[in-house]
Amino acid sequence: MPRLNDEVTRYVLEEKIAKRDSRGATPEPSVLRAAKSNLGEHMLYFNWLLASREWLAGEVMTLADFALAAHLSSLDYTGDIDWGKAGETRDWYARIKSRPAFRTLLNDRVVAMPPHKGYADLDFEPVDPTRPG
Repeated sequence: MPRLNDEVTRYVLEEKIAKRDSRGATPEPSVLRAAKSNLGEHMLYFNWLLASREWLAGEVMTLADFALAAHLSSLDYTGDIDWGKAGETRDWYARIKSRPAFRTLLNDRVVAMPPHKGYADLDFEPVDPTRPG
């Protein structure tokens, strides 16, 4: 997941979480727009992969599934994923979220920043990230 991290996750987390803890720092909209555009491309690729297999790397769950789930969990927490357009990735992520090993992570919170609506729901409905919620 190095490309996803380098093109999306680190920018979203830096702009939305790290900067709010820095005096006088505000999120840079152009950085967030670029990350969001990059996320769309990555989601298309994940949908393509998951359309022909049960898990990310094939028919058995691997660490790749948990690595991607960690990225998506962070991006889901901040409300940056349009699950309505995620198709196969959304279904795959719902299965990951339901795993006992992953469920406890859904209880973690960033101080003074509640998760986006539906973040901890195991059988979540797609949420439009452009609408407040």
